[in-house]
Amino acid sequence: MNTTALIRPAWTPATIALMVIGFMVFWPLGLAMLAYIIWGDRLDGFKRDVNRATDGVFAGCRRSADKAHRWGHGGSARTGNVAFDDWRDKELERLAQERKKLDDALAEFDEYARELRRAKDQEEFDRFMANRNKPTPPAATPKRDDDSGSLLDD
Repeated sequence: MNTTALIRPAWTPATIALMVIGFMVFWPLGLAMLAYIIWGDRLDGFKRDVNRATDGVFAGCRRSADKAHRWGHGGSARTGNVAFDDWRDKELERLAQERKKLDDALAEFDEYARELRRAKDQEEFDRFMANRNKPTPPAATPKRDDDSGSLLDD
């Protein structure tokens, strides 16, 4: 049984009709169909090259993921060497404890700094309230000489 594609990169009645309809509907579609008719036979080699390149890229990604999984970034994968696995587990636990100590110290310092800021803000607020509540002395008004209307100095 011989089967051929209806739309293939050749000058067939179907591809010519699609090209004409493409130009009538939206000219870039007609241009794309023309390009497919002329250079479509090269498309198989292009697809093969693209597939080969992407397979290589994804194979590299799979190798990186396997390597990361092997070193404990993707779970607790065992290497098969019991001594090494035990040493690695102890080191990871020690690092986790060090990390917890650092996180606790950071939390303590943040609380200390927050308390210092609160005390400073309270001091500034108290100073403001004390200055605000002070009675202000009345402003001295200059005395006038009733006869001449000039100001007198005391």
